[in-house]
Amino acid sequence: MTVEVPAERVNEEVEKRLKKIARTARMDGFRPGKVPLSVIRRRFDGQVRGEVFNEILQSSYFEALRQENLQPVGDPRIEPMDKAPEEGIGYRATFEVMPEITLKEMGDAVIKRPVVEITESDIDEMIDKLRAQRQTWSEVERAAEDGDQVRINFKGYIDDEPFEGGSAEDVPLVLGSGRMIEGFEEGLAGAKANENRTLNLKFPDDYQAAHLAGKAARFEVEITQVSKPELPEVDEEFIKMFGVSEGGIEAFRKDVRANMERELGQRIDARVKEQAMEALLKANEIEVPRVLVEQEADALKKRAEAQMNAGAPGQSDRELDREIFMDEAKRRVALGLIMTEVVKEGEIEVDADQVREKVEQIAADYESPEEVVKYYYGNKDQLAQVENLVLEEKVVDWVLDRVKVEEEPATFAALTGAAG
Repeated sequence: MTVEVPAERVNEEVEKRLKKIARTARMDGFRPGKVPLSVIRRRFDGQVRGEVFNEILQSSYFEALRQENLQPVGDPRIEPMDKAPEEGIGYRATFEVMPEITLKEMGDAVIKRPVVEITESDIDEMIDKLRAQRQTWSEVERAAEDGDQVRINFKGYIDDEPFEGGSAEDVPLVLGSGRMIEGFEEGLAGAKANENRTLNLKFPDDYQAAHLAGKAARFEVEITQVSKPELPEVDEEFIKMFGVSEGGIEAFRKDVRANMERELGQRIDARVKEQAMEALLKANEIEVPRVLVEQEADALKKRAEAQMNAGAPGQSDRELDREIFMDEAKRRVALGLIMTEVVKEGEIEVDADQVREKVEQIAADYESPEEVVKYYYGNKDQLAQVENLVLEEKVVDWVLDRVKVEEEPATFAALTGAAG
């Protein structure tokens, strides 16, 4: 955008300021306030013109934006034009603008809604998982098998020298859990208590500790104990752990089913929402301002670094490359702009009852729902997030009214990732 300001406007403001300076200026050879304007002009003209240029630049920039009905994104890059004082001032402002979005038809978009029936077998599998979460360990005299827990002491060496973090005492390790580097757990299969084993292994090339990545290492391991898992019986004591004090096994299974149905509903909604957002993006391809993408990428980067460094003392200075987040950031920004237009065009609003219903739905997953509801209504930021969730759901409904929705048979395990 090229902006030019006539010399009259500039000179008028410069003259006004010079006169103001003259009223109080103190200079050798003149009484205070009696310095001739010609002297003031010679002394202060350059300084004042610089100040006036900056102020007129700012005011004229926003005037021009309003005149041209433009929505800038981020700060402009200003390039002053080479002009003589009698020609006024001028500059070129380069900036990104918000894209103009005209929502398009969804075309032949198809969204598949999973249809799932929770079977008695699904409930049995869920109960088995709950039992596994509360399993205990019973010491055995036999050789260790996959799924057993071994207690070990170990020392690690690289080039026959111990390395930092390579040794530990009395470590419980479930064989097959994948906690250790490849080959470690496999090398303890068949071991018995009081047995020693030597494991010659190699750290992965992409190992998180850079000084160990790709290095060959030797581990001297002492197995001190082998234990097998013991699953609790589904009895009255077990059922009480889940808050079921009456009704026995039948009431417990009913409670498990209710929790599974709640989770299933959330997964189905998430699957439909994901498809709806993709359909919106595909139908409305837009150019997104790079400055917004960079800001979003920075936010994603910061969040990922916080998660990566959480609980890692001394590792808070680890940084990730912003570029790896740019594609996801671009998608998020585009989707946000398109959804804003959907809300505007569809005149979508969120009322207090809908927000309350969503808060109670979220709270139902916790042991004390009333406390969770109280927490949300006592925290404006958290409540605002719920309002956004409700708004997104309404946008999904807007999309579903404009596409073809097909039911797709699925299983509970496949949809919730509970298989295996």
